[in-house]
Amino acid sequence: MSSGSVGVIPTDTVYGLVARALDQVAVTRAYALKDRELKPAPVLAANLQQLELLGIKRRYLMAVKQYWPGPVSVILPHQRDYLSQGLKTQPFRIPNDPVLLDLLEKTGPILATSANLPAQPTATTIQQAKDYFKDQVDFYIDGGDLSANLPSTIIRIVDDYVEVIRQGALKIKVD
Repeated sequence: MSSGSVGVIPTDTVYGLVARALDQVAVTRAYALKDRELKPAPVLAANLQQLELLGIKRRYLMAVKQYWPGPVSVILPHQRDYLSQGLKTQPFRIPNDPVLLDLLEKTGPILATSANLPAQPTATTIQQAKDYFKDQVDFYIDGGDLSANLPSTIIRIVDDYVEVIRQGALKIKVD
């Protein structure tokens, strides 16, 4: 991905509107296209080292690494305001898909929000994503029909308790 570019790709869950996480211009563009304010999008990374490069403290990563790789996004604190929209926390995930992991090794971490507009269904085909974003994105990668997939589960760790923010591809039961 070139500097400032935003695209739509298949992830291990659903189609994602993506931007390189270290590219502030691209991240700002992605949030504007999605009309997403004060709701930080998940960041996907190839490994724990990439998350550390984003400034995620190792102690947080060690506490949640058992959820990865897989379809669980964990909300963690960090200091990159342009990524977290100033909220200082954001969902992070290491996917369990060899093709996506290979891409992440090459691009570095990516911001990946579901490919849809507010209050619209998530795109499960590349055509649906094109209907939403038309020529406003720089590229589309077709990964086929993803309608059988669910978005990632989003959790937050509060003290020793797991709070499920959104049940998704991996069901997490809490007492």
